[in-house]
This record gives sequence, C-alpha cells and structure tokens, in this order.
Amino acid sequence: MSQTIAVIGGTGQLGSALAWRLAKAGHTVIIGSRAAESASARAAELGHGIVGMANADAAREGAIVLVTVPFSAQAATLAEIKPHVAGKIVVDTTVPLVPPKVMRVQLPEEGSAAACASKLLGEEVRLVAAFHNVAAHRLAEEGEVDCDILVFGDEKPARAEVVALADAVGLRGIHAGPLVNAAAAEAMTSLLIFINKNYKVDGAGIRITGEMKPLD
Repeated sequence: MSQTIAVIGGTGQLGSALAWRLAKAGHTVIIGSRAAESASARAAELGHGIVGMANADAAREGAIVLVTVPFSAQAATLAEIKPHVAGKIVVDTTVPLVPPKVMRVQLPEEGSAAACASKLLGEEVRLVAAFHNVAAHRLAEEGEVDCDILVFGDEKPARAEVVALADAVGLRGIHAGPLVNAAAAEAMTSLLIFINKNYKVDGAGIRITGEMKPLD
C-alpha cells in the first residue's frame, strides 16, 4: 500500500537516493531540507512526483518519516521535527561518524545514534533504525543493490513496515531486534568504510548467509 513518506535531509546523498527509489516503488514522497527552496530544487531533479518542503513541513505531511542527516545535525534536526511526528514511525539512519577518523568506531556516550534519537524524540514516536550499511551511490543507480538492511526497533509491527520499505526499494530488509542492537550496524559502517578504502571496494555492503524462514 502506498504511503506518504517524508525524507528529512532528503537533499543529501542517502536521502535523495532513498527518496528516488521509494517514489519509483509507488510511494508519495516528500523530501525535506533546512531550506524549502533547496528541497524543491532537488525534488525537481529527482522527478517521479517527488516534492520538496522545509523539514518541519515535510515531517508534518509524512505518514512515515525517514531521517537521513549526518550525526552532527541529528540533534537539531530531530528537535525541529519532534512536534510533528508523535505516533508516527520515524526511521533514523544516522551513523555516528566523527571526521576525520571515520574508519574508527566512535559510538556516542548514549551507546548509539539510535539511543540518542530515542532520548530526543521520546516515547510517543515509533522509532526504528535502519539503512546504516548501504552505499548511497549504489542506491542512486538502477537495479538491485547487493546489501541487506538490518532493521532495529522495540516494536515489531513498526520494524515490519520498514522491512517492507527496504524490500520495495530493491534491498532485503531483515528484522535485527530491539533498538539497542542498532549499535552493531552503526559500528559496522566504519568497518565498511575501512574495507572500501583498503580493498578498493566500490561500496561494500553486508549479507546475512544461511536459509532464512519467514517470521512467525
């Protein structure tokens, strides 16, 4: 079923790629940015009926809200959209990379960026964490991407909706347990960046091996 999805930080590389794929999959997509003009310009470039708004307006209109901003912008962005996301699924994609040492795992004091998001947004939001380990430039290309998406959240039905979104955009979404487990995927991103650089990989991802049976 098509839903209106707001992609906050949608002018960035990951946000734009997810917005493009979600729109191609039949969803109504709004991209948000700090400046509505920037969002509208990027939406016109992406096509497929995507529209652009300021972050707060996009969050207000979206049934599901994806947050695709750098860790340095996470707190301010979540504070901006918080009044508009109560009761909604918010998907936080944030990885706590701390330049210039992005190949070194540097999780925040709270334990993960997802934990920071939970603290900032509170219990009224159905928070899910996902899309940490996929190369954004791969998402921006046609075709399936050789990467699984680990989906974390304390509420199984909310996780299931995000697993379905991952499947819809040509990935494979996998339930990966409660929100606290998101620290593993966040840390993995630094490892993948290290592997990309040292082994000259053009966007390493992760795959879960073994035969997987449907969830009960």
